[in-house]
Amino acid sequence: MQENKFESALNVNKGIEQPPTVNPYISNFYKEKRVSTLSEDDYLDGILKGNTTILSQAITLIESSKAEHRVLAQKLIAKALPHVVKSRRVGITGVPGAGKSTFIEAFGSMITSMGHKLAVLAIDPSSEKSKGSILGDKTRMETLCNDPNAFIRPTPSSGSLGGVARKTRESIILCEAAGFDVIFIETVGVGQSETAVHSMSDLFLLLMLAGAGDELQGMKRGIMEMSDIIAITKADGSNKDKATLARALYSNALHLFPKSESGWVPVALTTSAVTREGLEDVLDRINEYFTLTESNGSYTKKRREQSRYWMYESINEELLGRFFENPSVTEKREIYEEMVLNGEISSFAAASELVRIFEDSKQKQ
Repeated sequence: MQENKFESALNVNKGIEQPPTVNPYISNFYKEKRVSTLSEDDYLDGILKGNTTILSQAITLIESSKAEHRVLAQKLIAKALPHVVKSRRVGITGVPGAGKSTFIEAFGSMITSMGHKLAVLAIDPSSEKSKGSILGDKTRMETLCNDPNAFIRPTPSSGSLGGVARKTRESIILCEAAGFDVIFIETVGVGQSETAVHSMSDLFLLLMLAGAGDELQGMKRGIMEMSDIIAITKADGSNKDKATLARALYSNALHLFPKSESGWVPVALTTSAVTREGLEDVLDRINEYFTLTESNGSYTKKRREQSRYWMYESINEELLGRFFENPSVTEKREIYEEMVLNGEISSFAAASELVRIFEDSKQKQ
C-alpha cells in the first residue's frame, strides 16, 4: 500500500540577506562588556581608534555614580584632552512637535555626506514617578543610526539636570578625542535644560513650529535671547505660508533684543526635513556664524568662559556630594528633617546645623 504524502500548510521563508553591520567592532561587544572596568589607557586607545563601542562604554563610565568609576573617568578625561579635535558644538532645542529628531536626522545626514563626523548627544528627561527614560532618539533617527560617520548617544536626566549637563560636557570631550568634529547637543522640549546646553555649545539653534497659535505667545524671553538661529520647521505643503509668516514675526522680534557680544545678529529661517528645503540655508548661516566668531576671537573667549563656568559648577557638585556622603551628616540628617517637618526648627536653621556638623567632622579627620 502506497503511503500518502501530505504537504504542510506552513511554509518557512528564507528571508532576505542581512546587510553587514555598520559597527565593525560589534563582534567584540559582548566580550568587552564582560570586562568590568578597563584601564584608562585601554579606554583611550579604543576611543582614539574610533571604536564606538569603547566610546559608549566610556560615556557609561562617566555617567556612573560609583566613586571608583568617577575617579577612573576623570583620569580618562585628563588623558583625552590633548587629543581633542577642534569641533563645532551646536545646541539644538525646540517646542514639542517641532520635529527635532527629524530635523537632526536630515541635517545630520547632510553634514556627514560632506565628510564630517557627527556626534549627537541628547538629554532625555526622566520620569519623576518611575525615574525611567524612553531614550527614543535612536529609534527616531534610523538613517543616521546606520551612518558610519555618526554617533548618537541619549542620556537620561535622572532628575538631576546639573549632573547630566556636566556628564554631557565630559562626553563631548571624549567624542572630540574620537575624531567627531561636529557635536549636536539636543534637549527634549523647552525647559530649564536650555541654559545648561547653552553653556556648553558654541551656537544655539531653536526649532519652532508655525501654525500652532500665536508664535510669540508663551515664549520665554531667555530662550529667544540665547538663540543664534531660529528655524521654522515643517515649512512644506499647506504649512509653507504659515512658516513664512512665522519667520517674519520672529525676525521682527529678534531685532528687539540687545546685540550679542560676538557681533552676530540672530536670524530666523524656514526649513523642511521632508523636502530638504532650507537645510543648506541653515548650514550657510552656521558657517557664517563660526567664520565671524573665529575671526573676532569670540569663539575662543566663549570656550574659555564656559570652561571657567564648569569648573565652579563641578566644585559645587563635588562639595554637595561630599556633604551628603558624610557619615556624620547622614546620621543627623533625618533627625533635623523630622524637626523641620514638625515645625520645631526652621529650614534655614536646620541647614546651618547640618553644615556645622559637616565642618566639625572634617576638622576631626
